Amino acid sequence: MIVAIGSDHAGYPLKAHIVEAMTAGGIEITDFGSYTPEPVDFPDVARLVCDAVREGRAFRGIMVCGTGVGAAIAANKIPGIRSAVGHDSYSAVQCVEHDDVNVLCIGAQIVGPTLAAAYVTAFLGAEFSTEPHFRRRVEKLHALERTAAMEWLASEDGLKKS
Repeated sequence: MIVAIGSDHAGYPLKAHIVEAMTAGGIEITDFGSYTPEPVDFPDVARLVCDAVREGRAFRGIMVCGTGVGAAIAANKIPGIRSAVGHDSYSAVQCVEHDDVNVLCIGAQIVGPTLAAAYVTAFLGAEFSTEPHFRRRVEKLHALERTAAMEWLASEDGLKKS
């Protein structure tokens, strides 16, 4: 299993602990930065992590920023990505089982290294439910994504940028 991971400068120290815990558990990590505590914009790193997930180069993605919120917002802007903030094991599992989330975001200013590693382990071990109502709901999420993209392309702004 290959997992893509990335952080901004606020998440950099916690990301190092998560990487250490995951590699000790036999999980291969592709680290997209940040590699230092110097300021970096989380949307740039989120794009790299999410592209690896979308392109099948990674099973799932992990993003770490100050609160996890900014990283989740950035990741959710990328077609094919469903991201959630996971600051407890229950949410880290449920977001996969019910919503087929493929990128977990964690706030380094919210949780410590031991809990973060536990949440990532829970997230990576979860599987999307085969229950029809969860599958139907996730298909509706895909439809929303497609509709929003088509509406944007048809808009004046979309036409100018195309």
